Amino acid sequence: MVKPAVTYLDVVSHVRAMTDVPVAAYHVSGEYAMIKAAAEKGWIDGDAVALEQLFAVKRAGADLILTYFAKEAAQWIA
Repeated sequence: MVKPAVTYLDVVSHVRAMTDVPVAAYHVSGEYAMIKAAAEKGWIDGDAVALEQLFAVKRAGADLILTYFAKEAAQWIA
């Protein structure tokens, strides 16, 4: 388990390269809160930023992502 996910994408990538076991990453509450706060201020498109962060974690090599956006993300990709 790598946490926080977004700020440690390099670690996710290195772990993925070093092992064949499933790699998990935790998109922590601070990453969630940062997106929600900026979206509330109208500075960003919160849904788009959240989805891009989750895709970045996946691209880095995570097999499993724990996130506070789970319910929303399930709807976005359905």
